[in-house]
Amino acid sequence: MEVWLEQEDCTILHHGNLMLGFCQRERADACGIITFYFSSTEEVDGRYEDLKDLAEGPPKENPKYRIYHFFLRDPEGRRLEIQKFHDI
Repeated sequence: MEVWLEQEDCTILHHGNLMLGFCQRERADACGIITFYFSSTEEVDGRYEDLKDLAEGPPKENPKYRIYHFFLRDPEGRRLEIQKFHDI
């Protein structure tokens, strides 16, 4: 993602049609999962290679949801998912 806007205690990031804001607070809100979607398994594999030190495991198929994905945690403990939908 690229920085779109920086404010006093918040940074807004942008990638395609996705925008995320991260603000400095006393305590991090670590609930939920932020998912990044990619159009190919090769892109998922590339993100894994870039982020494998944060990953919970390598990318794998999930037949129930027809996806190829992996999970990781950001430095504040939020769970992230990198995935490719096979039907999209």
